[in-house]
Amino acid sequence: MSAVEPRASMSTRGPVLIIGTGLLGTSLALALRAAGIEVQLSDTSPTSLALARDMGAGVPHDEDNPEPQIVVVAIPPDVTADVVVAQLAAHPHAVVTDVASVKERVVAEVRARAGAEARRYVGSHPMAGRERSGAAAADSDLFAGRPWVVVGQDSDPEAELVIRNLAVDVGATPVRMGAVEHDAAVAAVSHMPQLIASLVAARLEALGESALALSGQGLRDVTRIAASDPRLWSAIIVGNAGPVADLLRQISADLGALIEGIEAAACEPDSSEHTAPGAAHTIAPGAVGAVTDVMARGNTGRARIPGKHGGAPRRYAEVQVLVPDAAGELGRLFSDIGAAGVNIEDFSLEHSAGQSAGIALISVLPAAAQGLEEALDAQGWRVVAG
Repeated sequence: MSAVEPRASMSTRGPVLIIGTGLLGTSLALALRAAGIEVQLSDTSPTSLALARDMGAGVPHDEDNPEPQIVVVAIPPDVTADVVVAQLAAHPHAVVTDVASVKERVVAEVRARAGAEARRYVGSHPMAGRERSGAAAADSDLFAGRPWVVVGQDSDPEAELVIRNLAVDVGATPVRMGAVEHDAAVAAVSHMPQLIASLVAARLEALGESALALSGQGLRDVTRIAASDPRLWSAIIVGNAGPVADLLRQISADLGALIEGIEAAACEPDSSEHTAPGAAHTIAPGAVGAVTDVMARGNTGRARIPGKHGGAPRRYAEVQVLVPDAAGELGRLFSDIGAAGVNIEDFSLEHSAGQSAGIALISVLPAAAQGLEEALDAQGWRVVAG
């Protein structure tokens, strides 16, 4: 690989050695290479290493390589501490970080085993990922606009600055947190949602084809991350077992109250409760309240999720447009929206079984919605009433 000078705006100086050429490791390598940083790669899998190399992510690490300035350990959390300690010993002048999604156990073990050398270790975790894993799913823009947690307690301040700069140089936003605080946070916003998505998707295993044909975007949204790698996530969940178990107990209590409430309204289809005159107007006490409570609390929680670019959440208007399932139609739609001078704040596409069209859900600022509908209608698009 020919030498490439880093961009003048980059604070990171290579070589950077990346241990682990999965999704995060290879994405980071691609981002650094795009910025002109020398990257060395290491992986226990020759196939994974070769794929990352062939993608242009860096060169395989060997004894003849220059000493790295930074070592990034990007492997499952159950083996992260062992490798971090080994890398601190192997590269006595390098700053070492890891990108595991569990921090308390890793940080504590490294501090206990590495002694004074642990000052050069800075735990970190980029809040970025995809439901697909491996180098083949890597993306140099994976970290753009994403928070990158930096756990710098007991680290040398200069070492912490190196990792903060690394995060900034690949487009992320450094966020300083303690290890315990981080693990509690990711249990709520990452680990628990993964398990819930998988539990919902598991209900589909034995569902009939006719029922599955009714699937809509809501089911796809809820179960998207259920396609994640079970081996990787097993290590993550077990590594953060305490906070995740606490949350699951809370959800179990909520489910218990919900089941108790709606069971009161359940009855056999041919029972007198179901067939008696006026039965449809008789609702068991507590049923509506149980459902309303769950839904209302869900509305409140969802409203707290940060909006675009990490800012305060905003309410958008949704314009729905029927889009033919044909090459170039989405591009034409986006072009017409741009010609109308409207910015797309968010976008999704719903598909219906047996239909040769989808419904584009276009989120825009409320003040722009009516004008956009009129502009699209004038261009021949079928705007669907919300």
